[in-house]
Amino acid sequence: MDKVTNKLTVFFEEPFWIGIFERIENGSLSVAKVTFGAEPKDYEVYDFVLNHYYELRFSPSVSGAVSKKPRNPKRVQREVKKQLSNIGIGRKSQQALKLQQEQVKTERKQHSQEQKEAESQRQYEMGQQKKKDKHRGRA
Repeated sequence: MDKVTNKLTVFFEEPFWIGIFERIENGSLSVAKVTFGAEPKDYEVYDFVLNHYYELRFSPSVSGAVSKKPRNPKRVQREVKKQLSNIGIGRKSQQALKLQQEQVKTERKQHSQEQKEAESQRQYEMGQQKKKDKHRGRA
């Protein structure tokens, strides 16, 4: 059975509150970014996770190191305290977000290029039809 670990980090990045969902599955990390706007209350974040988690678009997977050995509880407690005091997201998460942004950018460019080509083809067809109509003496 596969182990999936999810982590949500909410922090303030001028001028909005941002949520970073990190999902580690089979040793690979994928990330989704959510902009909350105003500072979200705990119950609002919980409600968002319950109602919109499956609508999130996660980035392509990036290989990440996942340890499987048991850890010292005091060390875990120190790491949790350190993470709570640290603001921001991890380096791997940033890489995954950048990868997702690039992917969306290429999709958007491709879509807009197709639209431009379709529009120019439509304009060309209209011009050809206008020439035919003028040639026939209807215009």
